[in-house]
Amino acid sequence: MKKLIGVLLVLVLLVSVAGCGKQTEQGEPKSDSTQSGEKDGKTDENKEVEPVAEKITLKIANYAILEKGYTEFWEKSKTAFEEKNPNITIEWVTAPYGEILNTVINMAGGGDKVDLMFGEMIWMPAMIEAGLAVPLENLMDKDFLADYYPEILEAFTIDGHLYSLPLYSSPSILFYNKTIFEKAGIDPNKAPTSYQEMLQMAEKISQLKTDDGNKIYAFGETTASVPVSGITLLAYTANFGGEYLNQENKLSVDNVGLKESLVTLKELNDKGYNPQNAKLKDLRNLFALGQLAMYYDNSWGFNGVKSINPAAADFTAVAVPLKGENGSGQSILQAHTFTVFDNGEDRMKAAKDFIQFMISPEVLADYMKNTTPAFAVCKSMENAINPLLEKAKAANTNLAPLPMISNLNDFALEVSGLAQAITVGGEEVDVALTNFKKTAETILNQ
Repeated sequence: MKKLIGVLLVLVLLVSVAGCGKQTEQGEPKSDSTQSGEKDGKTDENKEVEPVAEKITLKIANYAILEKGYTEFWEKSKTAFEEKNPNITIEWVTAPYGEILNTVINMAGGGDKVDLMFGEMIWMPAMIEAGLAVPLENLMDKDFLADYYPEILEAFTIDGHLYSLPLYSSPSILFYNKTIFEKAGIDPNKAPTSYQEMLQMAEKISQLKTDDGNKIYAFGETTASVPVSGITLLAYTANFGGEYLNQENKLSVDNVGLKESLVTLKELNDKGYNPQNAKLKDLRNLFALGQLAMYYDNSWGFNGVKSINPAAADFTAVAVPLKGENGSGQSILQAHTFTVFDNGEDRMKAAKDFIQFMISPEVLADYMKNTTPAFAVCKSMENAINPLLEKAKAANTNLAPLPMISNLNDFALEVSGLAQAITVGGEEVDVALTNFKKTAETILNQ
């Protein structure tokens, strides 16, 4: 009996061994994955098995999250992108507008780089100088880049590399209050086209007060000690055909257009037409409250005006920048942009996907038309324009280049300092310009 049981056990073992060595049709033993119904990434039903995407947290620096009127758009966009890309979670890194650039650069210095930055075109040189901005010409999809107007991509290309991508263009344009024009006996449907015409209107407007007795300023041009005011002053000078830097980014202050712009700025101040030392947000506030008849601002600035006084939409009109005696009313290209930082291939690809998601007609067209008035930089969004901007469309094609120098912010601060010298400081234009030249040469190492 024991011998019989032994024989049976041997037979069972032999059968088991034969089963484990069973051949496939190709004569090879099946792998574990094949036995479980998979082979080379396919199921028995020959269906592709989706790879499990790595989870990525995409850190995006964005000051606009803190600003009234923009938060809802960015949070909705975040949710929509995450739903479309379930392996990517967006983490906002934010700080107030005036602090976000330094915050991002300091974080990177401490080893904590963001993946993507939403900011302004004027910040691009600083990010390149800090070694943070990644060239984008080979990262982005070719058909995506082909949708941009060529001159726009050229404006963001330095030393042959594309370092940032704009969402839209927002040059300085003239905003004016039609109700104040009517009170001053000025045709509300006819904006001034030159500084001479504007000054004639300003004389009438300066006699007015608001219903509660407050002063009404005739014309606003920012002169505060912040870089963005200096950049706006560069655009203001371009109205007159003037420049601070030539095409080689060399200091160029001995030109008629620049001097004419400064003489006019001093006249606006001395006659009390222009609020002294005002930031753009101050001008927006005065305009929203009916205490400023005309002022220069980027097209997107109107969103700030509406957030203060929604009724401003009823009295606001726009026009192209004014022409100086020797100028054509040129402005300077400004834009909100995306800049990518290098935290590895996977996170750069995720940043690319977010950029291409955002800069699309499906996401951006309605924003440009109804939230932040701006001009298209892509052919697919040519008609995505807020009706308010129709009469200022020509401003988007009459543009002087923005100087691309590494210390642009410092230089812009000196430009605003020059404006303050002839307004708050009461200096004569020639004296102030001579002092400015000395300081600017030091900043530019020229």
